Amino acid sequence: MTKNAAQRRRWPFYEAIKIERRFMRAVVQRVKECTVAVKGESVGSIGKGLLVFLGVHREDTPAGAEYLAQKIASLRIFEDDTGKMNRALVEVAGSILVVSQFTLYGDCRKGRRPSFIDAAPPDLAETLYGHFVELLRRIGVPVETGRFQAMMEVTLVNDGPVTLILESPQ
Repeated sequence: MTKNAAQRRRWPFYEAIKIERRFMRAVVQRVKECTVAVKGESVGSIGKGLLVFLGVHREDTPAGAEYLAQKIASLRIFEDDTGKMNRALVEVAGSILVVSQFTLYGDCRKGRRPSFIDAAPPDLAETLYGHFVELLRRIGVPVETGRFQAMMEVTLVNDGPVTLILESPQ
């Protein structure tokens, strides 16, 4: 028996540790209102809805954007009449503000400075970011955006707070 085989038998999660999974990532916050500004000028603003920080991996495809757009638009994270999280965004007439954020792929495991090697290059990231936004609009969700590759200031009033992290399937 090889050393690796013995290690796998003793540690069943050993194989899972070796697998690197690549996902499009989204941090989703339920908000009462939020605004994104560039150089002091508001470029996007919504009332009740979701703030989505979107990170694109260097190996992502349009399928990841499609999965996340459908998933986020249908998340039942708004309260119904009994106070349970049971309503989706469209049921509460909410909007989405999407902000591109490559730092969601900052790897802080080594050293003190994050590595962004897994973040998509700007051309790919902008294409998939735009695809994601367009898919949400096709679903019928009102969407505002930040400005791609700009330094942005995001102001929000979190509702709950409710914050979720979603990833597309591999």
